[in-house]
Amino acid sequence: MGTLKEDIKTQSDWIIKVFAAEGLTLDYSIRSFIEIDKFFNKHSVPGKAKRGGRLVNRLGSTIFSIASYIIETIKKQVPDAVLFTDDEAADGEVTMSITLPDGGVIFPVQRVMKRFENGEEDSIYVYGHQLTKDFTNEPFDECYWDINKKDKSWWKFW
Repeated sequence: MGTLKEDIKTQSDWIIKVFAAEGLTLDYSIRSFIEIDKFFNKHSVPGKAKRGGRLVNRLGSTIFSIASYIIETIKKQVPDAVLFTDDEAADGEVTMSITLPDGGVIFPVQRVMKRFENGEEDSIYVYGHQLTKDFTNEPFDECYWDINKKDKSWWKFW
């Protein structure tokens, strides 16, 4: 096993392939965090993996891989963002962090864990956009709100 920094790169590359198999595109943009929210909507309900979904068997490694992608994206999109890891810490995978140029510190693995646990209220896209908008000047993508609309086509059957 490599260092956490090596694992982050490897797992980020792996999750891009997993998402591609789902028809979801991760392209290292903040907007691509919408794809992460779509993935969670499809494969989980707050705090539980959906039966037959991709989170049933590899929850921990998938959470780490998604967080790795978030880390790599923020490093690419936010100049001077700094990743901190501690390979010696027993909980190093959970406590790795990024310090933003304004001094803010974020913990991507913990955020992805919260997204799984709490659902849409802990959106990855909204979180990522809010944290980075002053550095990227990227406008909020309003299509995000469409991914959380529930399919109400059931009414056609009545």
